[in-house]
Amino acid sequence: MNQYTILFSFLWALAAAGVAWYCAVIAQQITYVTLADGRRQERSLPLVFRLLLPLAPNFMPLFEKPVFNTTRARIEKKITAAGFEGLIRSEDILALRILLPLVIGIFIWIPFIKFAVSAGNISFLEKTSVFLYMLGPVLLCAYPTVWLKKALGNRHKSIRRAIPFVLDLLTLSVEAGMDFMTALQGNIERRKLDPFGEELIRVIREIQLGKTRREALRDMSHRVDLSELRSVVNALAQADELGVSIGSILRIQADQMRQRRFEHAEKLANESPVKLLGPLLFFIFPAVFLILLGPIITRLIQQGL
Repeated sequence: MNQYTILFSFLWALAAAGVAWYCAVIAQQITYVTLADGRRQERSLPLVFRLLLPLAPNFMPLFEKPVFNTTRARIEKKITAAGFEGLIRSEDILALRILLPLVIGIFIWIPFIKFAVSAGNISFLEKTSVFLYMLGPVLLCAYPTVWLKKALGNRHKSIRRAIPFVLDLLTLSVEAGMDFMTALQGNIERRKLDPFGEELIRVIREIQLGKTRREALRDMSHRVDLSELRSVVNALAQADELGVSIGSILRIQADQMRQRRFEHAEKLANESPVKLLGPLLFFIFPAVFLILLGPIITRLIQQGL
């Protein structure tokens, strides 16, 4: 081993230690979003996103071009609905679609290609590497979109579960003589902060800053982009226009939300037998045949030998 080999090994070890230290520092960081009332709420970004986001500004001149306006607007709407507004931008999501295949792909493909070349199996290298180069970038490019869709689905699920309970509390408060805003404020103060509570805090702050109640509620429905919440907001807006009692509207909407949840649960229960067919066919039946026919096959093999 000559001195150049020792030097290169030391430099590689130093680079690996630096990367490990950077990953450890980033992993310990906690990311927050600022709510409408000034409070900070923890939001968890994937570690790989936090590691690569410092490189995202290099792609900003590309994604700020007018050709990406529609894509940026669509992603920005999903980011806002998922509750990550101010923490990550649409340009960051687009940049991560490029950074993930470039950075992560290097660590995946280079050792594989090196092993295949050293083994001298060129045909295996050609077939498998082509497949990896086609499949790998697609999976890595799709990960930011899949993560954002999953985060949005989780937030919608939490809001969908909270709506009936919040409507019940608002109904009781309004029917007890409180006005809608006082009941809404009391509901937020007494409930554990959740995604729906965060949106209601923003509604109250916007009303305090001069928006009408109808405008603030409709902005919330557009921001969250959830059909159940949109129906509640539309019902409250119609109640304002027609002069109908808000308490009765809230009670009707709470009953409808519960009915929708019951129907959704029934739908999932009816779908469960179909979803069980896959594990049944691919795991349970082969295991049963293996248990029943295994001794017979073993005996036939022994007799043939």
